[in-house]
Amino acid sequence: MTTATLTSKGQITIPADVRRSLNVQTGDRVEFVQIEPGRFEILAATRSVRELKGMFGKAARTVSIEKMNRTIAERGASAGLRARGRVAIPGRAK
Repeated sequence: MTTATLTSKGQITIPADVRRSLNVQTGDRVEFVQIEPGRFEILAATRSVRELKGMFGKAARTVSIEKMNRTIAERGASAGLRARGRVAIPGRAK
C-alpha cells in the first residue's frame, strides 16, 4: 500500500509509482471522485478534448459556427434585458 502525508496547508505529494500509474506529470490535473462517504477515487484529468468526439453519437443536425455565435449573442442580449426587468420580443418595437 502506498501512502502520503498531508501537510499543514492541506497538500499531499502523490507518490512516484502512483503518478506513473496515472500517467500524470507536473502541471496535470487530477480529480477526486467520491465513491461513497469517506471514500474517494483519484482520476487523471488529462484527457484530450479530442477523445470526447463521438461520445454522444452522431449529431441529429449540424450547425455552423456563425449560427452558434448569432444564437449566443441573441440569447445573451435577451438575458441582459430580462435581468433589468425588460423582455425583448422579436419583431416588436421596444
